[in-house]
Amino acid sequence: MTEQLPLERLAYWLEKRPDAVWLTQPVNGRWHDFTWRQVDEQARRMASALQALGCQPGERVALLAKNCAEWFIADLAIMLAGLVSVPLYPLQSAESIAYVLRHSQCKAIFLGKLDQPEAFAAGIPPEVIRIALPYPTLAAQHDWASLLAAHAPLQVGHRQTPDELLSILYTSGTTGQPKGVMLSPRAFAFAASRSVVEMQISERDQYFSYLPLSHAAERFLVQMSSLYSAGRVAFVESLETFASDLKHVRPTVFFSVPRLWTRFQQGVLEQLPQARLQRLLRIPLLGRLVAKQVRKGLGLDRARILISGAAAIPRGLLDWYQGIGLTLCEGYGMTENFAYGTFNRPGQVCFGSVGRPMPENQVRIATSGEILFRSPCLMLGYYLEPEKTSQTLVDGWLHTGDKGEIDAAGYLRITGRVKDIFKTSKGKYVAPAPIEGEIAKNLWVEQVCLMGSNLDQPLALIELSPVAREQAPARVADDLEQTRQQLNAQLQPHERISHFVLVREAWTVDNGCMTPTMKIRRNVLEARFVDELAKLDAAQPLHWQ
Repeated sequence: MTEQLPLERLAYWLEKRPDAVWLTQPVNGRWHDFTWRQVDEQARRMASALQALGCQPGERVALLAKNCAEWFIADLAIMLAGLVSVPLYPLQSAESIAYVLRHSQCKAIFLGKLDQPEAFAAGIPPEVIRIALPYPTLAAQHDWASLLAAHAPLQVGHRQTPDELLSILYTSGTTGQPKGVMLSPRAFAFAASRSVVEMQISERDQYFSYLPLSHAAERFLVQMSSLYSAGRVAFVESLETFASDLKHVRPTVFFSVPRLWTRFQQGVLEQLPQARLQRLLRIPLLGRLVAKQVRKGLGLDRARILISGAAAIPRGLLDWYQGIGLTLCEGYGMTENFAYGTFNRPGQVCFGSVGRPMPENQVRIATSGEILFRSPCLMLGYYLEPEKTSQTLVDGWLHTGDKGEIDAAGYLRITGRVKDIFKTSKGKYVAPAPIEGEIAKNLWVEQVCLMGSNLDQPLALIELSPVAREQAPARVADDLEQTRQQLNAQLQPHERISHFVLVREAWTVDNGCMTPTMKIRRNVLEARFVDELAKLDAAQPLHWQ
């Protein structure tokens, strides 16, 4: 099977269904449709504008904006002009943005919807050409509408080749500076074309785009998947309108991350407490009606493919959604293989695993326990970092840094990070991920980070869920202590948890505890709490920070 490259796929739909709607964008509560013909025309006009602004083939152009139809169009314009896209996270710090723009030597940047856009101003070097998308944003030399009006559509667009550089996706950086992952048209095309066939996604499907398009998973699972399936994409207008937008769109394919799946659950429980919900769900006929209403209230009553990725999701959360008739399919991939890794297919879900390999994707476990991938989706390398590239791509295999096991049925389980394993003061090694997964089954727990390097016993930092913060502290403390004792009874002596430390400050991107893709920064948490943890009272296993 020879897959069409992204621009070839755009041309395909332009010929087959030019007046069908692809993108739907809400503006001030009104929904605006973009057909394939309209997308192509705007992309070609913007490609002409980029060339007129002096962008030469192969130069880099950044995108800093929340999700919108113009993000897709600007990305296609960059491709048509023969340029290289560099997506930026809308939650990145100004310092991180400055690093990426200078490291990738960006010539121009598209600026769109942002929270507190002025906070990003210092991160954009003065020599970078600014183009404002049609939303309130940072001051720019050029605006979207004026450039479209001033330039005719590019008649002959860039002809993509499979192994050229298409985009540089910078990892969110759990430690140190982010690395620029270089991806090719072949990687984009292979992942999207194989996945839409495997998942039987078609033009009848509806996507809802709200997770950062700078992340490989959203770009693969929504942008590229829709480009290859012709499924429609609707965008969220704002955080305030998220719930109503989702209920309006009612997607059939929906992707989220564990922390947001938790928030959706908490929104339901605020209206219908867990004990009452469980009682109602146990009543045969009424239970089905209640579950249907909950799904409708979330806007997921039409969803047939529900995906969770980017971080591990607690088993208890999977069970809760299963109880209301929503099966979350957990998957696993990396920026370095364009998120094309393993996946639990609908109807073939094994909870506790991240699924089986996607088509024509080889997965094996090294003797060290590390998960390795090989497929046409692998990165070309890290931009300007050949040494790091050679450490990650070895003999055609991607070394993920994650440890795992593959069962007899071919399902992959993640057992931890190679570098996350720590050694206690007793010289014993502890893998935090499986233990964190058990702690996270407690519904009072929003997030958990196990640590114990050079300590006598491991301890767990816990961020409480919003629901837990509204409960009587004694009730929460008793439930958590019960969890700690029950878990310790199952663990090896050197793994047993000495303390649960309940932190008052939420872990966020803004305070540096989370990456823009909602992964915990262990090194930041360890540095932040190291002094306090040294003073813990052994007689008080539950400590409120």
